[in-house]
Amino acid sequence: MNFKIKSRIWIESEENVLLGEGRVHLLKAINKTGSLSKAAKSINLSYKKAWKLLDSVNKSAKHPVTVNSVGGKGGGGAELTDYGKSLVKAFDEINKNCWAFLDTQLEKIENL
Repeated sequence: MNFKIKSRIWIESEENVLLGEGRVHLLKAINKTGSLSKAAKSINLSYKKAWKLLDSVNKSAKHPVTVNSVGGKGGGGAELTDYGKSLVKAFDEINKNCWAFLDTQLEKIENL
C-alpha cells in the first residue's frame, strides 16, 4: 500500500498571512504577466480577491513586494521587487524541504 502525507504551509506575521501557496501563486502570476488584473485572470481569481491577497502580503512583508504603476494609455502594471522575488524563492525552498522531510517521516507509518 502506498501512503502520502499531505500538508500545506503558510507564514504569518501578526494578523496577516505573509505567504502561502495561493499568495505565492499570485506573485508568480504577477511576475509572469506584469499586471495584477492579468495575473488574477490567469489564475481564476477576482481582481478584488487578488488585490486583498497582495495587500495582505505587502502589509506583512518587511519591504514592498511589488512596484505598481498607475494605468495610462497602455494600462497600469505591477512587477515583483527583488525582495518579492526572493520571498517567492524562499517559500518554494521551504515548501520543497517540508515535503522532503515529510516523505522521510512517512517511513514511520510504512514500517509498522
